[in-house]
Amino acid sequence: MLEIPTTGKIRIDAWLWAVRAYKTRSEATAACRAGHVRLNGVSAKAAQPVVPGDRVRVRKNGFDRELEVVGLISKRMSASVAVKCYIDHSEPREKIIVPQVPVRERGAGRPTKKDRREMDRLRASWIDPED
Repeated sequence: MLEIPTTGKIRIDAWLWAVRAYKTRSEATAACRAGHVRLNGVSAKAAQPVVPGDRVRVRKNGFDRELEVVGLISKRMSASVAVKCYIDHSEPREKIIVPQVPVRERGAGRPTKKDRREMDRLRASWIDPED
């Protein structure tokens, strides 16, 4: 069984890459430079050390993840090992409902006036669901 170290220090960009918050270490470093990573509420530089008990906030794809450091790994390991190195305190994401675009059959020609009115009615229900 692999034991995860809980003492010492490790760079925040290496830790974020190792726990699979970012696909590459350079992507984690770029996120730190851009200000998308916060360590204990303060904007973090890539070389800043992380110790167990620290809170790391990562902004990625428009969503925030709040991670509490539990274990320190510097190499990328399996996902099951990586999950044991942090506690996720993030709020659950809202499901985004993307409306379907009306699709006409190929070769059906130009929509009739009746078809157009039905499409307009459908689009209006997306904008104002109370109708």
